[in-house]
Amino acid sequence: MSERLTFNHGASALVPRLVGRHERGGRADRRRRSPDSWPGGGVPGELSPARARSERPDLAYWGVFAFTALLFFRPQDTLPLLEPFHLPEIAALTGLVAMAVRRASRGLPPVPAASELAPLAAFAGVMVATAPFSIWPSGALSTFTELFLKVVLVFVLLTHSLSSPQLLRRFTWLIVVAMGYIAARGWIDYASGTNLLQGERLQGAVPGLMGNPNDLAMNMVTFLPFAAFGALLPGKTLARLFAAGVTFLMLGTILFAKSRAGFLALAVTGALIILQAGRLRPGLATAILVGALVAPPLMPQSFWTRVSSIVNAEDDETGSRGARLVLFQEGWDAFLSHPFTGVGAGQFQNYNPPERQELWRETHNVPLQVLSELGLFGAAAFTWLLVRAGLTLFQTWNALRPRRRHGGAALADPGFAPHETRWMRAHIAACVAGFAGWLVSAQFGSIGYHWTLYYVVALGVAAHQIVTRRVAWAESAPGGSAA
Repeated sequence: MSERLTFNHGASALVPRLVGRHERGGRADRRRRSPDSWPGGGVPGELSPARARSERPDLAYWGVFAFTALLFFRPQDTLPLLEPFHLPEIAALTGLVAMAVRRASRGLPPVPAASELAPLAAFAGVMVATAPFSIWPSGALSTFTELFLKVVLVFVLLTHSLSSPQLLRRFTWLIVVAMGYIAARGWIDYASGTNLLQGERLQGAVPGLMGNPNDLAMNMVTFLPFAAFGALLPGKTLARLFAAGVTFLMLGTILFAKSRAGFLALAVTGALIILQAGRLRPGLATAILVGALVAPPLMPQSFWTRVSSIVNAEDDETGSRGARLVLFQEGWDAFLSHPFTGVGAGQFQNYNPPERQELWRETHNVPLQVLSELGLFGAAAFTWLLVRAGLTLFQTWNALRPRRRHGGAALADPGFAPHETRWMRAHIAACVAGFAGWLVSAQFGSIGYHWTLYYVVALGVAAHQIVTRRVAWAESAPGGSAA
């Protein structure tokens, strides 16, 4: 019953409706309610022992935690002796088995029925269904089995495992620490003049997700809000100082990569961070804004020359701007030639008709990547996923907004302790800013199948499920206002 109330397709509408009910008919009830009527038999946000146990870390959580650490830190690249052990796959498989066992023991479906799983499954299904019609069927199928299937499984594992604000916060800190490590290595490389593309653009010191400058900048921009809000929120001084340091390192890494897409994405993400920071800490937000206005004139001329090449072709010494325009046209032509099936997942770079000019290259644009490789059905499923993710973030943010009585006094949140509510709001704000940054970056990179987007969406979905479940528990408690 708890699963149906919490995770069915209509759960997205459940949160605003329940919170609204507390605003209206539940005000008098809250004033009359005894402490024992709260979900934990004490104060708001305190859970009963049974429900507290359901929000404790289990083997599934530690499995996806270990997988994520291995994905970002990649110790198997530094220590080749670890490579034969396939540690990331073992960690993910352990978590998936633990998840299936735990859910079966509780009489729940094998996977959590988050509303984002439907478009994600549809997108994966189109990827498999179009593989036989690909220009290279086995290559298209390999893109699914070696990359996207893992993305889907880890997404499912994340939505199951991140079941409380504490677990979500701990997991977010893992990502912040990983970004700090990668950014710090980037600073060292840039200072020593090593690992630079064309002698001036920083590449990722850790291969895989962030091997080239554009992917490095995209990941830094997408995950920057989580570090920034970690520094802005009240909390332990050492943790906030660490988050502020990571934020600074990430900003420098974005600039060292000299990615035009990264710069545009940073402008959007930074604006959203400042907007939300103004609500959290108005004085500090003003300081950040002043710093953002003062910093640009201090940047070297080479950076501004590259940025200006977005609109000025004569400033583009590498010719990449012109090549991207050609690739846009070639991606569109590939879609027109294969409108329903595409050329196959990951196969645009292998699609080389006689008239093609930019051989063996990707589209450098996610909409064209999906259209050209998976056709109309793939584009429809992917658009559905993005829209559904955006709606989930909006609904969760709306459910966590501060609410007041007519007299101006703040209403207590029925499902969270005050510090949890504050952190959850900041977390959703970070997800929104990161999601927006990814959307901008996606116009300049073929990153539609890669991990970054799905981690941000999963972090938002997990927060949505936590909010929905907590509100439902509060409503069903003795003295609650549930019908």
